[in-house]
Amino acid sequence: MQTRQDTDDYRRIFLQDVPLIDVRAPIEFQQGAFPTAINLPLMNDNERQAVGTCYKQHGQQAAIALGHRLVNGSLREQRTQAWIAECARQPQGYIYCFRGGLRSQLVQQWLREAGVDYPRVSGGYKALRTFLLETLESCAALPMVIVGGNTGSGKTLLINELMAGIDLEGVARHRGSSFGRTLVEQHTQIDFENHLAVRMLKKQHAGCRHWVLEDESRIIGSNNLPLALFNGMQQAPLVVIDDPFEVRLARLQAEYIEQMRLAFEHAYGEQEGWQKYAEYLHHGLFAIRRRLGLERFQQLTQWLDQALRLQRTQGNSDAHQQWLVPLLQHYYDPMYRYQLEKKTQRMIFRGNYAEVREFLMTYSQNNGE
Repeated sequence: MQTRQDTDDYRRIFLQDVPLIDVRAPIEFQQGAFPTAINLPLMNDNERQAVGTCYKQHGQQAAIALGHRLVNGSLREQRTQAWIAECARQPQGYIYCFRGGLRSQLVQQWLREAGVDYPRVSGGYKALRTFLLETLESCAALPMVIVGGNTGSGKTLLINELMAGIDLEGVARHRGSSFGRTLVEQHTQIDFENHLAVRMLKKQHAGCRHWVLEDESRIIGSNNLPLALFNGMQQAPLVVIDDPFEVRLARLQAEYIEQMRLAFEHAYGEQEGWQKYAEYLHHGLFAIRRRLGLERFQQLTQWLDQALRLQRTQGNSDAHQQWLVPLLQHYYDPMYRYQLEKKTQRMIFRGNYAEVREFLMTYSQNNGE
């Protein structure tokens, strides 16, 4: 079998979802890694800390010697077997550590001694991360169109229909509002940026020469949009979906009431899932209680409790409209109208969902996509 060489082709790694073995310590991996990476560390967190301290106090050679003493015997054999198994499972992959230096080279050496030749990423995590940050910068410089519209307008649905669409909320695993959390934990900031960069890189490689993005604030849940991208969004032309109130209400009821109940019950079982679903809705209201005002918050909470009782006993979610309607009419819609007034000069089209979709499809065709 021909030996594969170490690589610095970072673009191919991300475009082709090449498997990666990250041999950094778990704490480093948790702070930020890559979508196709698995963590099989050379040293655990305590061992890494001890070696780092030794390096600062006594230099590199002493630190290397300590590392060999800490990861030796059965422990070394156990970790080597884990690497061998992953190499066999992912024969086209690569190893990396932080800078592509001592740790990944040592793992390569131990694998070779066990009869396995497996290449590493030149420059390691730092080089891969730098490549993705540069990708975000270059992608943020492309033209973009922003999709706005009242809550429930189907902005995310539309963006996912378009080749040039980037679902920022989907990458962030959060829908942006006080009711926006999903059942999947959000990425760390670094992982969010990495996933977004890979998504944009693949779209650009497929022929995208502009972006269609939802009108977002800088912060989506706990993730921040890259500043260059956000700044570009603030200057970009805006299209606005104007759907009838009843259509929007039906979308919200389906997404935040019906689908979230099913998701919670699927994840936790019927009893615990229902409890967590009810807590999720209460938490969404509670998060905006000050903006609602105490009296309105208490009234909406009472209606929410009534709706949950009816939904639980009768299996019908229509009673939720009693609190959803005033929440839209007195909170979300006025807030959006206020924000939109500041962006009217950027607006290039306004229509219902189908009309905006047709406009954006034509826009993409005219931009050679």
